[in-house]
Amino acid sequence: MTLPYTLAEPLHTARLTIRPVTAADVDELHAYQSDPDVCRYLPYEPRSRAEVAEKVAQWSTALTLAGAGDYWILALERAGRVIGDLYFAVKDDAGADIGWVLHPEHSGRGYMTEAARALLDLAFGELERHRVRAVLDPRNTASAALCRRLGMRQEAHFVEDLWFKGEWGDTAVYAILAREWSGRAGAARPRPAPA
Repeated sequence: MTLPYTLAEPLHTARLTIRPVTAADVDELHAYQSDPDVCRYLPYEPRSRAEVAEKVAQWSTALTLAGAGDYWILALERAGRVIGDLYFAVKDDAGADIGWVLHPEHSGRGYMTEAARALLDLAFGELERHRVRAVLDPRNTASAALCRRLGMRQEAHFVEDLWFKGEWGDTAVYAILAREWSGRAGAARPRPAPA
């Protein structure tokens, strides 16, 4: 399907629901977006509850991807609780960016791998993206490992290419192509909502 595309229904995996954020999610998002350790490699400082509420008001209305610059911030829900969020943005006619943040209490269980696989299935399936990349701080070894688990290759490591939180920082770029994704065994397939 070509753009525009609206996420009309949540994505479901074996253990997770991926859906647009709502005002009811503010406290659960704030629980980890206010954590300095979580924000260490992210492009924002720890957020106050009011800042999270303001962001959620923006994100909850950004549901349609129509062209370059459009994005989603999607809640990652497990057993009725928001445990993280996924970022997905249209870059150009053929590309997209993906990113993720997980509450540290839920790390090490494969949740973000499962969620990112479902989003990549959508990106390369219905959204017909040719290439998806993840741009991250290379010191974020957990995110780099997730990129490798997803089959993404490291394409670049830029040295001190941006001023980041008071110091010069590096940037790593990982990416995967549609043909590489379609050939991967074990790629998750989003499931319809339970009846």
